Amino acid sequence: MTDELQTPAYALTHLNPEGGVRMVDVSVKGLTVRTAVASGRVIVPPEVLRAITENQVRKGDVLTVAQIAGIMGAKQTSLLIPLCHHVNLTAVDLELKPNEETNSIEIRAYTKATGPTGVEMEALTAVSIAALTIYDMCKSLSKEIVITDIQLLAKTGGASGDYRKTPSRAE
Repeated sequence: MTDELQTPAYALTHLNPEGGVRMVDVSVKGLTVRTAVASGRVIVPPEVLRAITENQVRKGDVLTVAQIAGIMGAKQTSLLIPLCHHVNLTAVDLELKPNEETNSIEIRAYTKATGPTGVEMEALTAVSIAALTIYDMCKSLSKEIVITDIQLLAKTGGASGDYRKTPSRAE
């Protein structure tokens, strides 16, 4: 392949002139430390929350399994999201906290890597997979389970700089 074919400008104008999808070329970006924090919530009926916190769900320890699933999900993000780059994560931390006031499990994920692209999708995937795991493990107890509020809270690194979500009035 000639040098002309390897430039991002060629890829953007010649490989798919009609538009459509393409994976962005990040080879020209510098390696920087990047972090992301995402959160979400799984709302459950009070009796389901009680079963989770008392470890009485037939499938087992919901919070531990969801934590492991979220970490695994973060590591598999590029296989799940078609145009997402593979990222060599250096850290993934997932926290799940039962909240009796809101009858929910609050989920927060932290991801970190050094590379040419961010880790926001990995943090969001970790939260999503943890939430889906809670749903799966508890669906026999209730169909009234709601997965909600999955969002990016913060990110650091990269050309676009740092980001921190501004709290809304409702939060």
